[in-house]
Amino acid sequence: MIRIGLTRFDEHINLTGKPKASLFEYAGHLPLVELDTAYYAIPKEMTVANWLTQVPPSFRFIIKMYGGLTKQNREDKYFSSEEAMAEAYLTALKPLIDSKQLFCFLCQFPSFFDCTSENVAYLQKLRHLLPNVPLAIEFRSESWYQENVLNSMRKFMQENQFSLVIIDEPQVANRSVPFDDFVTNSDFTMFRFHGRNAPGWQENGANWQQKRTLYDYNGAEIKQLAASIRQTAKASREVAVIFNNNSGGHAAGNALMMVKELGLDYQGLNPKQLDLF
Repeated sequence: MIRIGLTRFDEHINLTGKPKASLFEYAGHLPLVELDTAYYAIPKEMTVANWLTQVPPSFRFIIKMYGGLTKQNREDKYFSSEEAMAEAYLTALKPLIDSKQLFCFLCQFPSFFDCTSENVAYLQKLRHLLPNVPLAIEFRSESWYQENVLNSMRKFMQENQFSLVIIDEPQVANRSVPFDDFVTNSDFTMFRFHGRNAPGWQENGANWQQKRTLYDYNGAEIKQLAASIRQTAKASREVAVIFNNNSGGHAAGNALMMVKELGLDYQGLNPKQLDLF
C-alpha cells in the first residue's frame, strides 16, 4: 500500500482550510503523518496514547527518532546513556507500537555523521538498542553514497533490517545525498521529499530552516517521482511518501497532486467537517 503524508498535522491550511488544524482534522484528508515531537523531547506515554484516539485504525505515524539517539544532541543532559534514552523512548511510544499504527521510526543523522567504521558500529548498536521495531535511516552526509561503499552500505542496511530513506533534495556539491530508490527492506520503504531549492539548501543566514524547503514541485516533477514510487511499491509491501517542502505552504498541494497522479483513493479516513451535516 502507498500512503501519502506531510510533516506535522497542524500547519497545512491548503489541506484543512485552517491555519492551525487538529490531528483529527488532518486525518480526514491523508492517511499518514510524520511527527517530530519525540525528536526534541521524549513525550509522555499518555500523549502518545491520545494521538491514537484522534485517528482511524488505518492511519499510520512516522515518528522522528530522539535527537540524542541520532547524534544530534552530542551532550544530552537528560539521560546518562544511550541505553537509557532507548528505554525511555520505547516506553513512551509503546501505545503506538502496540496499536500497529506505527509505520516506522525515522532516524535522521546529521551531515557530520559520515561513513566511518565508528558510525557503522553505532548503527549496529542502535539496532541492538531498538530491536523488533521498524527503523528508517536518513543520511545527510554524501559519504554513505560514494561509489566505493554504496553496495556495501546497501547490503548492511538489508542485513540489519533498516529501510534506507529515499530522498529528493537539491543537488549541491558536497551538501547533498543523491536520489537513490534502491529498496533495502521489502516490508516498508519511505520516501522523503525536501524540494529542489538549491540556493535555499545552502542558506546559512537568518531563517535558514524556512528557506531550505521553500519549493513547489511542478507537474512534470510529480510524474517523475510517481514513477519511482510505483516501481518501489513492487518491491516493498508498504510505502510511505512524506512531503517536507512546506516553507511556503506547498507540501499539502504537492501531496494531493501525488495522490491524484497515483490514482489513490483512501477509504476510512476521519469525517471532514462538511461530512457531519
